[in-house]
Amino acid sequence: TSSDPEDAAKGKWLLRYEPKGVVFLMGAWNFQLSLIMGPLMDIIAAGNCCVIKPSELAPHQALMLERLIHKYLDPSAFRVVQGEIPETTALLKLPWAHIMYTGSTTVGKIVMSAAAKNLVPC
Repeated sequence: TSSDPEDAAKGKWLLRYEPKGVVFLMGAWNFQLSLIMGPLMDIIAAGNCCVIKPSELAPHQALMLERLIHKYLDPSAFRVVQGEIPETTALLKLPWAHIMYTGSTTVGKIVMSAAAKNLVPC
């Protein structure tokens, strides 16, 4: 098999399953557990590391997530960062391999703008 586009037209494909790197996962305040754990399972299955930023609007759930993730997952590969807008803004300035976000259109535009500065897929 080959990765040459002409070979692809002939039905020959080469798929490479490679981790992207470190993924930034931003959780929403509503359904925070499912909106973090669902994508996190995909991130783990794809072989990536992850920095998770739960919503500050559900602090008890965010703290529970942090305790459980740091207890059951390797802390050198999976970290939870607590904080509000300044911490999130600082995190968005970093060059992530991928950003996953679920939430409002207003914040989504901020996330996309920050991702575009580093050419990060969302």
